Amino acid sequence: MNSSSDANQSSSPPFCLLGSVGYSHRLDTCVLEVVVILFLTVLIIAGNLVVIFVFHCAPLLHHHTTSHFIQTMAYADLLVGVSCLVPSLSLLHYLRGLNEELTCKVFGYMVSVLKSVSMASLACISVDRYIAITRPLSYATLVTPCRLRVCIVLIWVYSAVIFLPSFFGWGKPGYHGDIFQWCADSWKTNPAFSTFIVGLLYAPAALTVCFTYGSIFRICRQHTKEITQRHARFSSQTDADKGERGERCEGCPDKRYAMVLFRITSVFYVLWMPYILYFLLESAGLYHHKVASFLTTWLAISNSFCNCLIYSLSNSVFRKGLCRLFSPLFTSCLGCTDAKKAPAPVSPRPDP
Repeated sequence: MNSSSDANQSSSPPFCLLGSVGYSHRLDTCVLEVVVILFLTVLIIAGNLVVIFVFHCAPLLHHHTTSHFIQTMAYADLLVGVSCLVPSLSLLHYLRGLNEELTCKVFGYMVSVLKSVSMASLACISVDRYIAITRPLSYATLVTPCRLRVCIVLIWVYSAVIFLPSFFGWGKPGYHGDIFQWCADSWKTNPAFSTFIVGLLYAPAALTVCFTYGSIFRICRQHTKEITQRHARFSSQTDADKGERGERCEGCPDKRYAMVLFRITSVFYVLWMPYILYFLLESAGLYHHKVASFLTTWLAISNSFCNCLIYSLSNSVFRKGLCRLFSPLFTSCLGCTDAKKAPAPVSPRPDP
């Protein structure tokens, strides 16, 4: 009897959040989940390593103080990618000897803390840009390197502390560990803890971002309108064109950089909003579905790769640093740099 029950347990398929749709009897694993998690893991690790190396190789990216927060996000997202190896190895049956309860708790806590660091860093970036726009003369005295380091340390400490009660039985920080059956079935969310997380993390960060970027774009629109009216009144057409071109170019780098940061923030909240909504609905007992839990969770985690993609598409300085980083490996980048350097010797050298 015991041998037959053991045989039935061994022949039964493992736990899969996507159900029997993604299970392969031949491989004895949840194929869809393994493919999705491994694919995202490789993208996240590779993308954030590129961001970190480009920031170290391109000194021009350190012109803005926000680069410190962006590098903090890159390191946090890199750790998210590394930690995602845990569910991948578990689905491939390499972690059978570990305690499932402890493993899923540690993994869920780590990913929640790391994503909290990214969210708080985005809020700090928006505040930094708001101070730079509204108080340009006193910006250098308000935002000092020492204060930046203290702020980054506080972000990590606050993120680590706010999710700590989940280890003591007060709620569940998220659904990142639901790949493990114990987390999906036995670790339940708590409405009080979910309200605590939303009230102290999600809502303040979102409100800060909305207020600061709304104020920044309102100020930029007002300045553009004033410049246009001034040139229309007091300048001739030719002088107005020259002056307008000069004055607009002064604000062009800051405006473009603010737009890049706004795109990063927008993509972050677009990818995280389904997860936050499901987190609130599931905590309130209104809706629960394992497939929705898996899809919203890993859609939110996929944001860890998006920063590299947005930078490469939006920031010309980042693209130059990226080309310089990979120039020894790709001849196309070498051709680009050689083409840029080629016109210099063409001009005739003046006689001494």
